[in-house]
Amino acid sequence: MTRHLSVIIPAHDEADWIGACARALLASDPLPDGWRGEVLVVANGCNDDTAARARALAGLAGERGWGWTVLELAEGRKLGALDAGDAAAQGPLRAYLDADVRVDPDLMAALVAALDTDAPRYASGAPRVAPAHSWITRAYGRFWQTLPFVTTGVPGFGLFAVNAAGRARWQGWPDIISDDTFVRLSFAPAERLRVAPGYDWPMVEGFANLVRVRRRQNAGVAEVGALYPSLTANDGTPGLGLSGLTRRMLHDPVGFAVYATVALAVKTPLFRARNRWARGR
Repeated sequence: MTRHLSVIIPAHDEADWIGACARALLASDPLPDGWRGEVLVVANGCNDDTAARARALAGLAGERGWGWTVLELAEGRKLGALDAGDAAAQGPLRAYLDADVRVDPDLMAALVAALDTDAPRYASGAPRVAPAHSWITRAYGRFWQTLPFVTTGVPGFGLFAVNAAGRARWQGWPDIISDDTFVRLSFAPAERLRVAPGYDWPMVEGFANLVRVRRRQNAGVAEVGALYPSLTANDGTPGLGLSGLTRRMLHDPVGFAVYATVALAVKTPLFRARNRWARGR
């Protein structure tokens, strides 16, 4: 019997990104025997031609043996898009992929192999910050990529996947800022699996956008802690410590200076995001 990996891609005004994201996904290596991939692009509240560009890729998906569905929602709301994608998905394994992420060819197969168990599991790949245009984003991303949360954990930003027992940990998607934090903390560290293949995840460009997004990320983590305090016990992120911070500062003083300046600016009333989902692009 064929089982499905369902990849759900919420997409709000992602016309510039959806093609590269989808082509990278459809270039994936064959899944393990008995598995087939399906993609559900959920275009939500779009003012561009995201949905049309996604539909144009149906032929390529068929050539690669992947199922391909494009859903359109009037409301631009990521959590609603995730609910709609889940409702239409066939697979016991669910991968939630941001529309601006590019996966390595062997990542999907590795996720299926890791999640093919009856025990609740969460998995993601090794994240890489995609090449940035602005020097300040390059410096910030270079330092940020050395933090233990990124190098040793299973952060899941941009992409995370769960099996059926793992998806049963929650029902509908809660109306919160940080869906990836909520899902990651729904699993104990021993239940979170990091596979070797990776993916490229773009950071926003420029100082003001970095501050806005960092502030939103901090607010999202705080919101999860306030609404679901029991989940904070599952954090398990190793601390950096003074020695670790000093070592990184000496190795990359420019990156440290940019990272620290963004962190300080987050605490000021400037650079307020226009809404909960502003990404600065």
